[in-house]
Amino acid sequence: MKVLIINGSPRRQGNTSAALAEMETVFAQEGIEVETVQIGTKEIRGCIACNKCSELGRCVFDDIVNECAEKLAEADGLVIGTPVYYASANGSLVSLLDRLFYSDHNDKTMKVGAAVAVARRGGITATFDELNKYFTISGMPVASGQYWNGAHGRLPGEATQDEEGMQQMRTVARNMAFLMKSIALGRERLGLPEREQPRMTHFIR
Repeated sequence: MKVLIINGSPRRQGNTSAALAEMETVFAQEGIEVETVQIGTKEIRGCIACNKCSELGRCVFDDIVNECAEKLAEADGLVIGTPVYYASANGSLVSLLDRLFYSDHNDKTMKVGAAVAVARRGGITATFDELNKYFTISGMPVASGQYWNGAHGRLPGEATQDEEGMQQMRTVARNMAFLMKSIALGRERLGLPEREQPRMTHFIR
């Protein structure tokens, strides 16, 4: 099994990386392969609603977004980690996720998702909620932990001193591993849930 981790932090050895590394340790124990994509310092433009992806099956801007789409297609789970900026995820990460989830037409049904937010103090729950919306719009089960998945720290490495935060990372990783393995077993024995043709409506009709 494989997990794709997207790290939205611009600091490779920062607190977001420390939190995600705690999850990686558990995935290794569970025999799950991990691939991490660090996007925090890359130039990632936002979606311009051109809708060319409906023709191409990928984003018209051929950058790391399309690379992530290929990696996600091969993964059984997705972890999104970010530092908290103004009670929100890193802007580069949000641009990537908007384009990735809109332009990538690969089926994400039953891929397990987990969100991780790291902050000095506040904004973790708002960011956590923001990231989970990408999963729930795509038919992806959300791996929960023992609290809202986050850790606290300001200077690099301080998050590792947050004992509860690190325990949260280990718990959500174990739960995610269990979900992925259970879904694989269920897919083999029962198949995936029936999917209806999408019905797109708005407030007028």
